[in-house]
Parts: sequence; C-alpha cells; structure tokens
Amino acid sequence: MSLDERRRLARALAELDGPPADNPPADPDTLANPYLTDPKLRRQRRVALLIAAACCVFLAVWIVVLAATLPHRFDAHHWRAVWVNFDVFLLAAFLATAWAIWRERQVLILLLVVTGTMLCCDAWFDVGTSLATSGLWISLVTAVFAELPLAFLAFAGARRLLQATVEASLRVPAPAAIRALETAPAGTRGPAEDGTCSLRRTPLSGHGLDEALPRGRAQRPAEHPA
Repeated sequence: MSLDERRRLARALAELDGPPADNPPADPDTLANPYLTDPKLRRQRRVALLIAAACCVFLAVWIVVLAATLPHRFDAHHWRAVWVNFDVFLLAAFLATAWAIWRERQVLILLLVVTGTMLCCDAWFDVGTSLATSGLWISLVTAVFAELPLAFLAFAGARRLLQATVEASLRVPAPAAIRALETAPAGTRGPAEDGTCSLRRTPLSGHGLDEALPRGRAQRPAEHPA
C-alpha cells in the first residue's frame, strides 16, 4: 500500500472507532426522552403537573364542602330536559363511534373512552336517583346487564387500540407493506385524507379493528390462512 492509501485507511479506521473515550456518548434514555433535553417541554411538563396537582387539591376540598353542606333531598328543575339531553348526547357518541368503526379511524380510541365514560355516568345516576323508588330494580338490571358491560367493552377496545398504536409506532414497516396498505382496494380503511395527522382522518395502526377484539377471536389472514 502506498503512503496515501495507508493514511486514508487510518482515517477510516479512526472514524469507525468513534469519539474518544474522554467524550462518552450521551445516555440513550436521555436522548429518547425529549422532556429531559428540551427546556420548553420541561416547562410545559412542570406547568401541567402543577395544574393537575392544584385540581386534585381543589377537588378534595370541594368534596368535603359538598359532603357537609348538601341537603339529603332536593327537587330538581328541568328533570326531563336533563335526561333527554343526556341521552341525545349519548346517541351522538354512539353514532360517532359507529362511524369511526366503519371508517377505522384513529379517533375511535377517543370516542370509545367518551362513550364508555358516558355509559358509566348513565348507570351511576340511574341507580343513584332511583334509590328507595319502584324503579330501582329496572335501573339495576339495565346497569348490570347493558350499560356497564358496554362500557367495559368500550374501555377494553380503546386499550387494545392504543396498545396497537404504540406498538406500531415502535416498528418500521417494510416499504412493500406500506404500499399494500395505501393501495388496498377493499374496505374503507385506506390512507389518511390530505396527508394530515388528524385523529379523525388517520387510519388505525397495527391490525386495525382486530386489535380491539379478544386475542382468541382476532381473525388475521397472516395467522389464519384460508
């Protein structure tokens, strides 16, 4: 080898060896967590923690005040309008959830949480306001056999979809898989419109709605060939 070739080889080996030992690389955990490296994100995190802590303190004090001052009985006004409007909102939540299921959009996770929460509230107030009345048993039956099971299914589905989204974000799909998903003619899933990152427009990650099903019932072509 000539002198010039030996020098080029030495420079290449030095680059392969990496930085000197007195300048060790940064902690991978620190680099992976932007809240430890970005001052703006650190400030936002502190503000969010302070707001959450203040809300917890205020709510705890407010619960004590309500427990000490609220009367045992109260004649509510506009009772019919309150319950009819709540059921209208619940119907709207179910319609939006059905649309997200049909279109397989990422916003389905949020809609499942909202619908499940509203079902739990419906069961709570149905039973709580019918105590010592003739409609208690009807409220209990609808809560135990309809509202609470549906809420559980909604929360379980949201959890599985969120887990699938996180797992999909940690994987880098092959280019062929991306092209197959974007050009798939069947179904309504398809790519996101306008290339935006809106939850309402973003397709579900992972295996789509199969992730919301119990693992024993998720029928995937790759695992269960015809």
